[in-house]
Amino acid sequence: MSKRRITQETFDAAVRENMEEFDMDPDEALRDAVEQFESQGVDLSCIVKAVPAVSSVETQEEQTHEVLQALDSLRIGKDSASVMEVTDDIKCFTEQCSLGFAQRYLAAQKDAYPVILSYCKKSVDEQEAVLAALKALVALTDGQPDLLDAEGQQFLLDILNKYQADFSVAHAAICAVRQCCLKHEQNRQDLVKGGVLPLLTNSVKQHSECAEVVKEASAALRVMTFDDDVRVTFGHAHEHAKMIVLEHNGLKILIEAAKAHIDNISVLSELCAALSRLAVRNEFCQDICDLGGLKLMMTLLAECYETAELVRQVLNALRAIAGNDDVKDAVVNAGGVQLIVIAMNRHMTNSAVCEQGCACLSVLALRKPNNCKVIMEDGGALAAVQAMKAHTDAVNVQKQACMLLRNLVSRMRNYSQPILEMGAEALIAQALKTHQDCGDVAKAALRDLGCQVELRELWTGKHGSLTH
Repeated sequence: MSKRRITQETFDAAVRENMEEFDMDPDEALRDAVEQFESQGVDLSCIVKAVPAVSSVETQEEQTHEVLQALDSLRIGKDSASVMEVTDDIKCFTEQCSLGFAQRYLAAQKDAYPVILSYCKKSVDEQEAVLAALKALVALTDGQPDLLDAEGQQFLLDILNKYQADFSVAHAAICAVRQCCLKHEQNRQDLVKGGVLPLLTNSVKQHSECAEVVKEASAALRVMTFDDDVRVTFGHAHEHAKMIVLEHNGLKILIEAAKAHIDNISVLSELCAALSRLAVRNEFCQDICDLGGLKLMMTLLAECYETAELVRQVLNALRAIAGNDDVKDAVVNAGGVQLIVIAMNRHMTNSAVCEQGCACLSVLALRKPNNCKVIMEDGGALAAVQAMKAHTDAVNVQKQACMLLRNLVSRMRNYSQPILEMGAEALIAQALKTHQDCGDVAKAALRDLGCQVELRELWTGKHGSLTH
C-alpha cells in the first residue's frame, strides 16, 4: 500500500500552527509535526523538515525555506544579472540543494530548473561563472533526471566541447550528464545521439592524470550501459556498450587509465565497474584480457585484497570477462582461483564480496571440469559453504553459492561426497526454505549432489485444474 503524500505548504502550516496556537518552540513544533504526519502514514521523504526562515525581519514577509529564498533572488535577476553578480545566491542555492533530496525536490517544484539553466546559458563564455552555474545544475538534478530537457542536453554537450581542456568544468558537466542519465533512458539515448560518448572517452584520455575526472567519466560511461528505467520496455544498453568499445576504443582507454591510477582505490573500483559493463560480447571479454585487463585484475586482487569495495568490483569484472571460455582458462592459469578464495576468506563477513566471489567461481566452473578440480583443491567449495553459513539472510549469496556447488558437480560427480561432508545439503535446504528466489538453483544443486529433492511438475499440458 502506497503512503499518503502532502505538500510542503501543508507541512509548514502544521509547524506554524504548533508554534502559534500551542506556543511550542521551533524545534518542538517541527518534531511534533513530523511525528503527527508519520503516525498517519504520510511519506515525508520529499518534505523539507526544517522551520522556514523569515525572509525579511522588517516587513515580516511570509516565512520560506532558504533554498526558495535563494531561488527567488536568482529569479529576480534572471533577465538582467550575470552569474558573478549573484554568486552568493548561486552558492547558497547549490549548498541548500546539496543538503538532501527534499530541498532539491522543493526547488524543482517551484520551477528552479529554467532559472538555473538560464544562468548556465548566459555564462557559457566565462569559466568561473559557468562552473558556478553548472554546480547549481548538478545539485538540482541529483535524483531528478526528468528535469533535463533538450535545451539542457545541448548545453551540456556544448560545455563538454568548449571546455574539454578545463578539468573542473569538464568534471561538473560530466557529473550532470551522469546524474541525468541515471534511470532515464531517453536522456541517455538523446545524449548518445548528440555525441556524448566520444566526449566522455576523450575526457578520460585528456585528463588521465586527474583522478576526479577519470572516475566521473568512467561512471558516466557505465551509466550509459544501464537498463534501469522502468518506464521503458527496451533500452539501448547493449548498443551503447558496443559503441563505447567499437567506435570509441573504450576498453583500451579505461584499462590504460587504470594503469595510470594503480594506487587510487576509488578510481580503480569505478574503472573495474565500467569494464564489467562493457564485457557484453565474447570478443570484448578476450580484448580486455589481451589489453592487459586480466593481468591488472590479478595484480589488484593480489595486492589490494584488504579493500572490500575494490575486491568486489574486481570480482565483478572477472565474472563478466569469464563469460568467454578461453578467458576462464586464462584466469585459472593465472592463479585467479586461489586469489578469489583468499579474498572471500578475508571478507567473509561482507555479503557483497561473498556474492561476487561465488558468482565468479561459478562462471569459472561452468563447462570446465579442469577448472572445477582447481576450485576444489584451492578451497573454493569450502569458501562457498562458509559464505552460506555466514549470510543465511542474503538471498544473492545463497543463490550464487548454490550455482557454484551445482556447477562443480554437474560434470564431476566424484566431488559430491566431499561437498556434502562440508554440510552443504542442510545449507541448501535451508536456502530453499527461506528464499523463494533460490527455488530453481537450490533444487538443481540438491539434484546434482544426489540428494533427495522434490521436483514438482506444476502443469503437464492437460486440461483441467493443476494438481499438487
